[in-house]
Amino acid sequence: RLFYEPVTTPCGHTFCLKCLERCLDHNPKCPLCKEGLSECLAMRRYCKTVLMEELIARYLPEELTERRKIYEEEIAELSNLNKNVPIFVCTMAYPTVPCPLHIFEPCYRLMIRRCMETGTKQFGMCISDPVKGFADYGCILEIRNVEFFADGRSVVDSIGKRRFKVIQHSQRDGYNTADIEYIEDQKVQGQEYAALLVLHDSVYDQAYMWFNSLKQALKSRILSHFGPMPAKDPDPQANPNGPAWCWWVLAVLPLENRAQLPFLAMKSLKDRLNGIRRVLT
Repeated sequence: RLFYEPVTTPCGHTFCLKCLERCLDHNPKCPLCKEGLSECLAMRRYCKTVLMEELIARYLPEELTERRKIYEEEIAELSNLNKNVPIFVCTMAYPTVPCPLHIFEPCYRLMIRRCMETGTKQFGMCISDPVKGFADYGCILEIRNVEFFADGRSVVDSIGKRRFKVIQHSQRDGYNTADIEYIEDQKVQGQEYAALLVLHDSVYDQAYMWFNSLKQALKSRILSHFGPMPAKDPDPQANPNGPAWCWWVLAVLPLENRAQLPFLAMKSLKDRLNGIRRVLT
């Protein structure tokens, strides 16, 4: 391919920006002369090769137009949050709950960078599945901040947004992807809503008492990782994912991933509240 966004390394070699970044995912050295580029990685600033850009624009304008078109098509494809959504196979994630991640594998370095480049700043999180590779239900995470280290690793501060069901499992450039559809709670009215309010308040009080009964050291660890327990919602159906405190409690409860997964898939807030009550009891 024609050079696109050419950059020059401190050792004097020129590459496409994206090609260089892909190489540095695997090895923090110049792909040509093997000189260390840890400083480049730490700063995340690459020297744009202005002369090369000007030469290409002047002498190869048609090829450059075609190359830009290919790049824009790839970015548009990567920006789709319904088809081929990047999936991080790791831990349980819930709506509204923070999910800090340590990124070191080359495939996930690429995945996170693409999420940032496209501007979506979002990817799916699923737990692993021995047969399918990853579970049929997951949660979209939104990146709030990324902190890069000199060796290419990064710490990603993300938070849960929406729940989804996997329609099709697939892969792209070494990481998992999926075609997904988003799921929401089904709303109830009248007497059912009145009963839901009573159940909601009762389970909230039970969860609040359970948390306050924990030893101080454990409480402090939970608070530093997940933050304080969210307040009770005046209308538990206001959010399509249900009350934030429910997800906070599920994240905090010592449940195995397989036991947590059905809660994520539930479209009935009543069923979720009853399930939390059973666990707490």
